[in-house]
Amino acid sequence: MARIITDFLDRAAERLPDKTAFLDPSGSVTFAQLRARARAIAQGLIDKRIFKQPVAIYLDKGIPCIAAMMGAAYSGNYYTVIDTQMPAARISRIMTTLQPAAVICPSQAAEQAGAFAGEAAVLDYDKLEQTAADDAAIEAATGRILSTDVLYVLFTSGSTGNPKGVVTPHRSVINYIEAAAPLFHIDETAVLLSQVPFYFVMSVVDIFGTLFAGATLHIVPKMYYSFPAMLMQYIEKHGITALYWVPSALCMVANLHAFEVADISSIRDVIFSGEVMPVRALNAWRQALPHARFVNTYGPTEITDCCSYYVVDREFPENARLPIGIALPNSELIVLDENNRRVENEGTGELCVRSTSINYGYYGDPVRTREVFVQNPLQTAYEEIIYRTGDLVAFNAYGELEYAGRKDFQIKHMGQRIEPGEIEANIGALHEILEVCCLYDEKKQQIVVFYQGDIDPDTLGRRCAEMLPAYMVPGKRIQLDAMPHNLNGKIDRAALRAQL
Repeated sequence: MARIITDFLDRAAERLPDKTAFLDPSGSVTFAQLRARARAIAQGLIDKRIFKQPVAIYLDKGIPCIAAMMGAAYSGNYYTVIDTQMPAARISRIMTTLQPAAVICPSQAAEQAGAFAGEAAVLDYDKLEQTAADDAAIEAATGRILSTDVLYVLFTSGSTGNPKGVVTPHRSVINYIEAAAPLFHIDETAVLLSQVPFYFVMSVVDIFGTLFAGATLHIVPKMYYSFPAMLMQYIEKHGITALYWVPSALCMVANLHAFEVADISSIRDVIFSGEVMPVRALNAWRQALPHARFVNTYGPTEITDCCSYYVVDREFPENARLPIGIALPNSELIVLDENNRRVENEGTGELCVRSTSINYGYYGDPVRTREVFVQNPLQTAYEEIIYRTGDLVAFNAYGELEYAGRKDFQIKHMGQRIEPGEIEANIGALHEILEVCCLYDEKKQQIVVFYQGDIDPDTLGRRCAEMLPAYMVPGKRIQLDAMPHNLNGKIDRAALRAQL
C-alpha cells in the first residue's frame, strides 16, 4: 500500500517510465516526464519555504494542471484546483475561504491571478517547471508528510450555492483508489477519456486511477462534449476502453443518436456517477455496446468519491430507477431512520457512510462539519465518525440500495410526502423528453417540472396524469429550449429555482 499519493507516480515512473500517461490538445507526457515536471514544481515551492499550506492551482484542465497537483504533493503542501473559466465571484469566495500561500498560474494569466491572490505569492507555472530539482530537498519534504496529511481541498457548490471546501487527506484517496480501480477494471491496458473538470470529485478516478494502474488518460477540449459525433470519432481513433462520466454527458450522446457515426466497440466499461442515470439513455448505450459492462456508482465528495456501486446485470423498465448497489471494499453503508435506528430490508432512511475514505470535513467551517460528520449512533463505546449524506435510500427485492431522493428535496404536498425523483423518472421515460427536473414552489404550494423535449406542456400534463397519482401530477410544466447545467455538468437546480 502506498503511504502518500506521490508513491503512485514514483512506482509508475519506475515501472513504466516511457509509457504515455496523459494526453491533452497540446501534447502528451510519459510517467517519467510527469514525475520530473512535478518534482521541479515541488522544488520551486520548497525554495519559497512553503510547506503544509494551501496552494491554489489556476490552470485550465490539462497536463500542466496535473503536474502542478503532484508538485504541490511532492513539496508537502495541499492544493485546490481553480479553473480559469470559473466565474470571478466564485473564485473570490473560494480564495477568501482558502487563504492560499501561493497561486500557480500560466504567465499570461498572472494579472488575472493577482487580482484575487491577496497576500498569496503568484508563481509562474513555466518558470516553476524549469526549476532544477534537488532530490535530497524533495525527499526531505515528502519524508515529513504523513498519510493523514491533507492532499487537496475540493470546493463543491453545496445546496446553498456557497462553496464548501472538502478537506481530503492522502490516506482517503489512496484507500479509495486501491479499492475502486480493480472494481472499475482500471489497469495498464485501460485507456480513459476524461469528461469532468479537475475540480470535480469524479476526476479523482481519472487522475489517480491512471497513476495507480499505469493506465492512459485522454483529455479533450470541452467543445467535444457539445459535438457528440466528434467525441465518438475520437473514441474510435484512440481506442478508448473506459468512460467515467456524469449521466448528462451520456444522455447527450444517446439523445442525439451519435453511436452511428463511429465504431466505439473498444469501450469495455461505462461507469457513471453524480446524478440519476435515466434508464432510457442507459438502454441506448447498452444496445450500442452489448459487450460492455455498465456500472452505476454513488458517492459524495465528503467520502472522496464513490462508496457504492451496481454492475447492471438485468433489464429495467424505462420508468425505473437504477440501484446504487452495494458498498465498495472498506466501506459500510448504514441506513438510519428519523430516530437513528438502523433500517434493514424494508423502509426508507438516510444513507450514512463509514469508510476509510471519509474526509475531514469542511475547510474553515467547523459548524457545518459537525452537522454531517457525526458520531455513529449505533456505536457509543468510542469515537467513530460517519458521514450523513442527506440522501434517502431504500432496499429493493435484491437487497440492493436504491436512491429515493434528498431529504432537503423532499416534497410534502396535499398531505403526502413525495420524492421528486419518482416524478422525474416517470417523465424522463417518455421518448419525447430529453431532460427533466422537478422542484416545489413553496409559495404557491405547487409541483413544478422543467423539461427539455418535443412535447407541449398540456400534453405532458395529460401523460403525467396517466402515470402518476393525482397528488404527484405537476401543477406547472415549463418547457425549456435547453436545460441549464452547472460547471460539473449536472442540471443546475439553483438556476431553475430562481425562475420560480
